[in-house]
Amino acid sequence: MSGTAESAGTSAEVSEVGAIDMKLEVLTLPVSDVDRAKSFYQSLGWRLDADFTAGDEIRGVQFTPPHSQCSIHFGKGLTAAAPGSAERLILAVDDIDAARDDLISRGVDVGDVYESRPPGSESVEGRSYFTYASFSDPDGNGWLLQEVTTRIPGRVWED
Repeated sequence: MSGTAESAGTSAEVSEVGAIDMKLEVLTLPVSDVDRAKSFYQSLGWRLDADFTAGDEIRGVQFTPPHSQCSIHFGKGLTAAAPGSAERLILAVDDIDAARDDLISRGVDVGDVYESRPPGSESVEGRSYFTYASFSDPDGNGWLLQEVTTRIPGRVWED
């Protein structure tokens, strides 16, 4: 079967979980003004990992949210995506109210906390995975805080 058919969901076969560790390391955000984006992500209290140039055409800036294993980077010459086109970048937090309050204290316009449940999940108790608040960076890249207090089964890798 071709790779196209498999990726379109027409294959009845189930692939085994891969044995090679692959860790999502960095997401690239499209921005229009590198220095403005750098100031915004610094104001969030995220760790500045790098700010590099390679000639006049390339500049990259990388930040990591507190205690995250995945970073973001943005800059000049890194992506052809339109500034502000990234959506649903999810930051998992233990306490969404505290996270929201922290961002607001840093000058970020964060929406109200809301609950969003998929059909069939009404009987599941608690807010874990169902509670969100949104904000955007200066270019409009959309972020969601998502409260995760209990991991769903199958969400943790076994050694």
